[in-house]
Amino acid sequence: MGDSYIIAIDFGTAYSGYAFNLTSREEEIAPHLKIWGEEVGLETPKTPTCILFDEHEEFISFGYEAKTDYVKMRGDEARKKFFFESFKMSLYGKKLNNNMTIKAANGKSMTALKVFIEALRFLKDDALKTISDNTAGRKFLASDFTWVLTVPAIWDPSSKQFMREAATEAGIVTKGNEDKLIIALEPEAASIWCKKLPADGFIAENQGGDKLDQSPGTQYIVVDCGGGTIDITVHEVQEGGALKELDKASGNDQGGQNVDRKFKEFLKEIFCDGVWDEYEKNHPSEVQKIMYDFTIFKRNDDDVEFSCPYNLGQLAQKKKAIETFFEPVRGATWDEGSIKISREKIRSFFAESLQGITKSLKEIFKKDLRIEYILLVGGYAGSQILRQHITEQFGKIYKVLCPFRPQEAILKGAVEFGRNPAVVASRKSAFTYGVGITERFDASKHRADKKYTNKEGDWCQDIFMKLAEIDEDVGWNEHREHILYPLEADQTALTFSFYHTESKAPQYVDEGEVEKISSFVVNSPDTTRGTKREIKLKIKFGFTEMTATATDIDSGSTETVELDFMTKS
Repeated sequence: MGDSYIIAIDFGTAYSGYAFNLTSREEEIAPHLKIWGEEVGLETPKTPTCILFDEHEEFISFGYEAKTDYVKMRGDEARKKFFFESFKMSLYGKKLNNNMTIKAANGKSMTALKVFIEALRFLKDDALKTISDNTAGRKFLASDFTWVLTVPAIWDPSSKQFMREAATEAGIVTKGNEDKLIIALEPEAASIWCKKLPADGFIAENQGGDKLDQSPGTQYIVVDCGGGTIDITVHEVQEGGALKELDKASGNDQGGQNVDRKFKEFLKEIFCDGVWDEYEKNHPSEVQKIMYDFTIFKRNDDDVEFSCPYNLGQLAQKKKAIETFFEPVRGATWDEGSIKISREKIRSFFAESLQGITKSLKEIFKKDLRIEYILLVGGYAGSQILRQHITEQFGKIYKVLCPFRPQEAILKGAVEFGRNPAVVASRKSAFTYGVGITERFDASKHRADKKYTNKEGDWCQDIFMKLAEIDEDVGWNEHREHILYPLEADQTALTFSFYHTESKAPQYVDEGEVEKISSFVVNSPDTTRGTKREIKLKIKFGFTEMTATATDIDSGSTETVELDFMTKS
């Protein structure tokens, strides 16, 4: 039973949610999505990624609830609490360690790992409760499920590992059962779901009822437009329907929140002379509400009108008559208590982000590929301005498709991926991976400073033995094996160190950009066969993470390590 019970968590920068499936593998049934927002009069497939802690760093609430709790608090009370939103972006483009801290809305800091652990713990507990409520109260444990956690494909490997660590600490999986947690890449998950959609599953903007062609050889780009990141993957359909990655993940941090930030900067430009700053400081919860309303406005290509909050009006009037704030500003007008922002102005907030997406796509189109489709997914793809822009830029050559509920594609696809991870048949290796070894010294090919002498003779140390090369196709669940030998007849333990680099073929482990990522020690207690003893090194690729296992053949002693990408501070 176990392997068909799946819970997928889409932990997004702006919104998070989960979906689950309790059927056997053979049954084709769409995953169930938890619907959020009842308490605020909404029904949405995800909830805002916001989390609230009290002054003692104890968890209070998550999502809409955290927003509402925070919004209701008076200024001085709110200032004591830790309220975090969009904190996932703190993992983008950084080498991580366990002590890294992130700042709450009041400027106070907490360890990032703790914030992530509590957010994942909440989502885990809520999922188990929702499922029990839907199965006549049958009690489920986390260990009854395979869990899928989605991350951006463009994340650094250390961020993926950080999420695995947070999930383990949150009780999603336990040590020893790590294989019950699958890390899925967001655009891959979306790709898997869109492959299943009929033609009427896509928004029919100027497209004649297209769906994604399933015939082998079809190539398409998935653009996952999230709140934080734009994450791009290129896939080709294989015989039998599995996917092959054609180009390693690319993208940028120009997601939908860039547009929100521009909108907020514009409000600050209108309410100048420190009015907006004071408003934001004293009424953080009202600013939350304005920003939330804007995320709904920005889906349409239209003028935006909203009433000016009472407190903002009061602060402004202390300085001068409100309408005078609008006189020097283009694109906004004051109309008896309402702020109106023109369609052109709204479009200008999108410009930088759209430019970033266009640039990333053009890089891919320069390559020698036969791409037919551009698939837009993720919550930000719900914006008409974004879809129109991509269609105007590329629609003459490529078919631009966007599913009806672009925000749900990742969650639903992640459940499918949990049921059958082999659906992504191969990926491009993001790095060249290697292990450090020692060989017999040969003056004609080895560096003199690497020479090392022991009673067995002269050796050259620190040689980079390649395990996989950057941009190489690595098959799902692929294994590679190497046999290595001890340097000394009487040594009883061997240390293996693993490295990665972006260069194709480094000779030594201390060259240029080569970085050590992990090491372990394997015991070899039986020295009878001296330097003829064999140590078998087995590298397992295929998932979003890699593992290495070394076995001492004579004694059966074995060690496994998940190649560790986190920087140790």
